[in-house]
Amino acid sequence: MATVLRRQKMFDAETALGYTNFQVVIPLSPYPPHRFDPVTRIAAQPSLVEQVCSRLSGMSRRAQAANDGWLPPERQLAEQLNVSRTVIREATKRLELQGLLEVRHGVGIRFVDRPYLPVSGALELLLPEADERLRQLAEARVTIEPQVARLAAERATAKHRRALDAAQQRLAAAIETSQAIEADLEFHRLLAQAAGNRVLELVLDSLGELGRASRQATLASTGVARALEHHAAILDAIERRQGQEAHDRMLAHVQASANDLARYFCASSGSRSRA
Repeated sequence: MATVLRRQKMFDAETALGYTNFQVVIPLSPYPPHRFDPVTRIAAQPSLVEQVCSRLSGMSRRAQAANDGWLPPERQLAEQLNVSRTVIREATKRLELQGLLEVRHGVGIRFVDRPYLPVSGALELLLPEADERLRQLAEARVTIEPQVARLAAERATAKHRRALDAAQQRLAAAIETSQAIEADLEFHRLLAQAAGNRVLELVLDSLGELGRASRQATLASTGVARALEHHAAILDAIERRQGQEAHDRMLAHVQASANDLARYFCASSGSRSRA
């Protein structure tokens, strides 16, 4: 082992004994002084519940293709995965909070693929005032949706375009306001899918409930005629793969929706002040 010799004067009793020189043996690290000994990082092993969550997620997606997403009963899942029913309950609860499962007591467990649900809940906590949530939604749509339309024009397949046409037809055929709202939401959701960007799709899905509330505030008074006209112009640009035109058409559409919402708020505040 490497050593270092140091000369040092002794004090007290050692000085009295006449010892003035001695050797001190100090073990040195094999690493230079400016470096630390390496520490091996050990990745934390997933807990049993986390392992079951991963297994259930894979099973759910296979079940979706096979039988509408329904999973086996809780007891059968516990036997199949060789864990207790308590672990199954904890894992399904976690996946339900993440928007991946729907637990219907007395009915069963179904895969739903709604990963945006945690974001929707967080928005309500961060912005407890409903009017402020809708105002900020309008700003977000103006920022995000024109780019979604541009990407859809560049990337949409024939299947995407057929789905968009079908959503447009459902909007035109809607009789009740609730039907029109769902068809309108579906049109915008399909645009996000056609854009081919899962992050943008998830962001817009997370705004879905707010979008429903926004349309409930405006569609009842404005009707669907303008929405149909705007959608048709956007679809035409997508059919011709004109990205900039699709962007501009969507920008005009969401700005008009934002203006409708602003007028709705003004009318609502005036009614409340008179009351």
